[in-house]
Amino acid sequence: MPMTVMSTSPPSNEKSDTVVEHPHHSHHPHRVHRHKLNAGARAANVNAKLSNPLRGIPHDRLMADVEIFAQERGMTHLLPELKKGALVAQDSTCYNHLPIFSDEDRQILTEEVTHKWKQTRTLYYMVIMSSLAAAVQGMDEAVINGAQILYPKQFGIGDPNSQRDSWLVGLINSAPYLCCATISCWMTYPLNHYFGRRKTIFITCMISFLTCIWSGFTNTWRHLFIARFFLGFGIGPKSATVPVYTAECSPAPIRGALVMMWQMWTAFGIALGDLIDSVFYFISDTPGVTGLNWRLMLASAGIPGLIVCLQVFFVPESPRWLISKGRYEDAFNELCRLRFSHVQAARDLYYIHVLLEAENEMRKDRNRIVEMFTIPRNRHAAAASWIVMFGQQFCGVNVIAYYSSNIFLASGFSRASALDSSLVFGVLNWLFALPAVFTIDTFGRRNLLLFTFPCMAVCLLIAGFSFWITSEKGRVAGVSLGIYLFAIFYSPGEGPVPFTYCAEAFPLYIRDIGMSFATATNWFWNFVLSITWPSLILTLKPQGAFAWYAAWCCILWVLVLLFVRETKGKTLEELDQVFAIDVGTHAAYGLRQIPYGFKKFVLFQNPVPEQIDQLAGNVSSTRSEEKAREVKEDLERADV
Repeated sequence: MPMTVMSTSPPSNEKSDTVVEHPHHSHHPHRVHRHKLNAGARAANVNAKLSNPLRGIPHDRLMADVEIFAQERGMTHLLPELKKGALVAQDSTCYNHLPIFSDEDRQILTEEVTHKWKQTRTLYYMVIMSSLAAAVQGMDEAVINGAQILYPKQFGIGDPNSQRDSWLVGLINSAPYLCCATISCWMTYPLNHYFGRRKTIFITCMISFLTCIWSGFTNTWRHLFIARFFLGFGIGPKSATVPVYTAECSPAPIRGALVMMWQMWTAFGIALGDLIDSVFYFISDTPGVTGLNWRLMLASAGIPGLIVCLQVFFVPESPRWLISKGRYEDAFNELCRLRFSHVQAARDLYYIHVLLEAENEMRKDRNRIVEMFTIPRNRHAAAASWIVMFGQQFCGVNVIAYYSSNIFLASGFSRASALDSSLVFGVLNWLFALPAVFTIDTFGRRNLLLFTFPCMAVCLLIAGFSFWITSEKGRVAGVSLGIYLFAIFYSPGEGPVPFTYCAEAFPLYIRDIGMSFATATNWFWNFVLSITWPSLILTLKPQGAFAWYAAWCCILWVLVLLFVRETKGKTLEELDQVFAIDVGTHAAYGLRQIPYGFKKFVLFQNPVPEQIDQLAGNVSSTRSEEKAREVKEDLERADV
C-alpha cells in the first residue's frame, strides 16, 4: 500500500491566513476539551490543521513547547537550533526580522528560496539512487518486449493464429502486474512500517535482481510465469516507496520536481531496456543453452537493481520514518546530511514531529476509508484520481511499451529492425518526458490531458489504419509515424500527470489510502491491458485493436473535461474549495469550455475565460456559512 507523500518542511508563502488551534501533543501541559463534531464538520477543518499545525501559536507558548520537546526527546543540547527551527517552521520569513538568527542563518535560509537547486551532495546522491531505482522499474517493463518475439516459439506457445497461445503470452507478460494489483502493492505499508524506506528499497530491488536472473533460467512457460509473478513483489512496493522516500528527504522548493523524476527515469529505463533488446538479439546460442539472447534480455533487467542494493545504505534514511519510530537523534543526524545547516535540520525535525502529532490527532475516531467515499470533497478527488490512473493505461501506451516489437513485426519489419524501432519509441518517450518538469506547472494538469488525449487518439488511428496500406514501405512508415507521434504526445501528458495529480488531490489525512486506491487501480488496468492485447489484436486485427484504444482516448477526454478538476498551484485550502464543487456544476463548467476552446483555437478569437476559482469561491462562501452553523449546533449540543 503506497505511503503518503508528505512534507518534510513547512509550506512557504501560504495564501491562507486562517488561524487554527494547534493539536495538543503529549508534552503540552494544557489540553483543550475535544468536541465531538459531526463527520462533515470535522473533515472540513482537517486540511486547515494539517497545512501547518504551528500556525496561530503564540511565541511564548511555542518556545515553551520546544523546550518540553527537547527535554522529552533528550535533545536539550540542540535547544538553540530547535527554537530557531520552530520559528522558521511557523513562519518561513521570520529570520528576516528576528535577532535570534545569525547572518549565516539568514544567508542559508534565503538561498534556500533564491537558489533552490543549490543542495547538498548527499541529497543529489539520494536523487541518483532514486533515479536508478526508477530505471529498474522501466527495464523490468521493457525487456519482455524484445524477449517475447523469441521465447514463445521455444516454449510451444508461438502460434500467431492460436487464441490459447495469445492468452498465454499475455498472461506471462502481465504476470508481474497481476502480482502488483492483487498482493504486492498492499505489502508496501507493512514493509515500510517494519523495515523503513531504505531496507524496503533494498528488499524490493534484491527481489527484482533475483527474479530477473531466475527468469533467464526458465525452460517452460509455466516456470517463466511463476518467475515473472514473483518479480511483481519487487515492482509493486518499490514503485510506491521510492517516490515517497524522495519526497520525505527533499526540501519543499524542489520536492515536486524530484518526485516527478520517478516517471521520467522510468521512461529512461524503458529506453535502456529497449537498447539491451537490440544488442542482445544478435547473441547466438551456446552448446547446451537454447535462447541465450532472450535469457540475457530478461536477466539484464536485474543488474540496476543490484547496483541500487549496493548503494542504498550509503544514503540517509527517511527522517520522517525515523521520527515515527521515536528515533529523533538519528533523524536529526540524517537531516544534517541532507541540509546545509543545523537550523534547517532542526526546522524540518520539529515540523515533521508536529505534523505527525497532528495527523495522529486527526485520525482518532475516524473511518478514513468510509470518509473517502461519503464526503463529497473526498469522493470527487477519488473519482478524478481513478480517471487519470485508468487513463494512463487505457490510452494504450503500455500496448506499445510491451508489444511494440510484435507490432512492428506485423507491419513488415524484420526482427532486428522491429527491436531497433522499439528503441526509437523508448528514446522518444524519455526525451519528451524531460520538458514535463516545466510544462506540468506551466499549462496545468487538466489542460495537458485535454490537449494530448485527442492527439493520442489520432496517432493510434494512424498506426492502426496504416495496416490497410498494401505497400510494405508505406505500411511500415505509417505504423512508425503513428507510434512515434503517440510517444511525443503521451510523455508530457498522461505520462507524468497521473501520479502527480493523485499525490495532491486527496486531503492529507486520507492521502495514504487515496494513493493506495489510485496505485492499485493503475496496476490492475495495467494487468488487464497487457494480458488482453495479444488476443485483442488476433480477434479485431491491428486496425480494430488500435481503434479500440483510440476510442478510449476520446472517452477519457470527455471524462477529464467533465470530472477532473485542475490542481496546479493551489494550496490545501483552495483544493478543498475546488473539489467541493458538486459534479453537476463542474460538468457544466467543462461543457462551457468547448465553445470557448473553439472560439480561441479554431476561430482565433479572444473570448473571456471562465475561471474555476470563481465557482470555487461561490461554493466556499456557501459551505463556510453551512459549516459555521454546523459547528455552532454541535458545540451547543456538547454544552461547551
